[in-house]
Amino acid sequence: MRIEFPEGRQVWNGSELRVDFPVRVDNVDVLCSISAEALEDHFGAHSTLESDVLGAFERETRRIRALCRRALEDNHGQPVVLRSGLIRLMDAQDTMRGDTPSTGRADLPSSSRSRDP
Repeated sequence: MRIEFPEGRQVWNGSELRVDFPVRVDNVDVLCSISAEALEDHFGAHSTLESDVLGAFERETRRIRALCRRALEDNHGQPVVLRSGLIRLMDAQDTMRGDTPSTGRADLPSSSRSRDP
């Protein structure tokens, strides 16, 4: 499966509280997203304000794309919404395999980690 991420095409979707970004999967355009909550919980966004979530997306684009790529491979190229629970599941799978969690949350200050127990 060929997965490509066009540069700089993410947009804030305020009505859905997520950042949408296009992906090309085998030459087909697919709209993928990451929730504002996931950006807060896993990528250091300070709030769900547009500037905070877009800033976190831009800082963590490489890791977000890696997660998206993995989800697209798992679901055979269907649109993906990266939510906190899905990212937590991927991190747990990485930990079970002995890998470092894909989001690198261990590197974030404790105030930026998930607020969930």
